[in-house]
Amino acid sequence: MTYDLILKNGTVWTVGGPIAADVGVKDGRIAGIGVTGDAGETIDCAGLDVLPGVIDSQVHFREPGLETKEDLESGSRSAVLGGVTAVFEMPNTKPNTDSAEAVADKLARAHHRMWCDHAFYVGATTANAEALAELERLPGTAGVKIFMGSSTGSLLVAEDEHLARVLRSGSRRVAIHAEDEQRMIAREGERVEGDPSSHPVWRDDESAILATRRILRIARETGRRIHILHITTPDELALIAQNKDIATCEVTPQHLTLAGEEAYPRLGTYAQMNPPIRSGAHRDGLWHYLRQGVPDVLGSDHAPHTIEEKARTYPATPSGMPGVQTLLPLMLNHVAEGRLTLQHLIELTSAGPQRVFGLRNKGRIALGYDADFTIVDLKARWTIEESWLASRCGWSPFTGMALTGKPLGTIIRGHRVMWEGSLAASAIGEPVRFASVPLA
Repeated sequence: MTYDLILKNGTVWTVGGPIAADVGVKDGRIAGIGVTGDAGETIDCAGLDVLPGVIDSQVHFREPGLETKEDLESGSRSAVLGGVTAVFEMPNTKPNTDSAEAVADKLARAHHRMWCDHAFYVGATTANAEALAELERLPGTAGVKIFMGSSTGSLLVAEDEHLARVLRSGSRRVAIHAEDEQRMIAREGERVEGDPSSHPVWRDDESAILATRRILRIARETGRRIHILHITTPDELALIAQNKDIATCEVTPQHLTLAGEEAYPRLGTYAQMNPPIRSGAHRDGLWHYLRQGVPDVLGSDHAPHTIEEKARTYPATPSGMPGVQTLLPLMLNHVAEGRLTLQHLIELTSAGPQRVFGLRNKGRIALGYDADFTIVDLKARWTIEESWLASRCGWSPFTGMALTGKPLGTIIRGHRVMWEGSLAASAIGEPVRFASVPLA
């Protein structure tokens, strides 16, 4: 057989574990593992590990309306430079992505402008609750997103009555930003002007735990599956562990890497995000439950703002930080330092998203699946430099950090999109397909 592409001499992370094998690609799909034969293109992966394509299921690329911070092209360019092959983009844009027309607009903007494959969340509102059952089945949609607490943008569904309306409309798993709006309003006086370390005092543990407890109760009452984003407290993970029949959850590299005692003095408002970076004890607690297998996926919560916006005086500063390009490098460094295995990382970044969201043909290296690969050098020692960053915002909280482990190649549906920091001639991103969404 003649293949379009063969990946040779690498350690290939299949469903059954790592093997030494050559992988053949034909017509954008994996056509064989352990192949011989000719190919139009051959990539030598000697000394490298070939992983299933990394999927980042929470990014904010800010288009339309906020392109000074980021857009679909620059955000997805950041993604593939960091080894990410697919992203799910969030709905808090201007206008919000809360209608069929808004989804269609994003898909049109993304077509062969985005470097990676993609899907777009529909934002829940009190006005569109009954329409969500139809909206979540649009091709190219990742499902519904609820903001229980105010964050960037105007999307908000805070009251139990309206949360129940949203959860009763549709059947796909609903993504949740779980912070309690009323508690945060009551605690606004805890913010100290000029002191971003007061951010987690204002948006405290209880604001997160209270919202998580509420949405778990409503999910059980309505019989709806939910996915709770960017968990920051060990108590939430203990609670979710008791409700895995209806709830999955996400942690971020930022919350697994940064601790408030060090981050706020060093980074100031650049460490400000929602939910907040909390203490080292919180970070250690997240790692404890990660080792227990409670978190299902890793998401970057890539949420860029300009340097000019971040330079304002807290609390007049926006919350959020870029992260899609550094998601995999940070986690490879955690692998190098023994905090988790590479197999567990693959579960969190490929197999986990496939399982939680029901992706078609993605998330594993197996015959017939999309030929999405993230190729990494586990031994590479390097430092994150500003010149490597592609986000339009122009900064990262991790600039200057020395790491072990680096993404060298990003291959999407058999196309070499990135290799050793160089991009292909053009973007080829296409919408991700889901088992619960009719084929277009």
